[in-house]
Amino acid sequence: MANISGEHGIVTVPSPYNVDESLDRIETSAWSKGMLIFLRLDQQREAEKVGLTLRPTQLLLFGNPKAGTLLMKASESVALDLPLKVVAWQNDQGKVWVSYNSPDFLRERHQLSEDLVKLVAGIGNLVAEAIR
Repeated sequence: MANISGEHGIVTVPSPYNVDESLDRIETSAWSKGMLIFLRLDQQREAEKVGLTLRPTQLLLFGNPKAGTLLMKASESVALDLPLKVVAWQNDQGKVWVSYNSPDFLRERHQLSEDLVKLVAGIGNLVAEAIR
């Protein structure tokens, strides 16, 4: 599986599933690991509501409030990036991708310790397992 890490701390991986199924699988995986699902936003549908078009794009916000609270107690600014976010999107060639913030990016951006960033470091495995 290709792993594209941009200079802005975004990890992007291909998904063999459509956008809906990709997020269904990630959502199911997050639930099975005891995480809460806070929001699933169909951005394509929201664009249509205002008369615009957008390729399939959906955002999922999820996480563990206990872990998130520990992170925010260490650095309040991390609340800008929590709960965890995953976006599944389709490019103009019809290929589906899943993107999320790199845990290393979060560590650097919010000056988190290695021990604390471990609380969110599993996002890569969660995504990989869900869309393999």
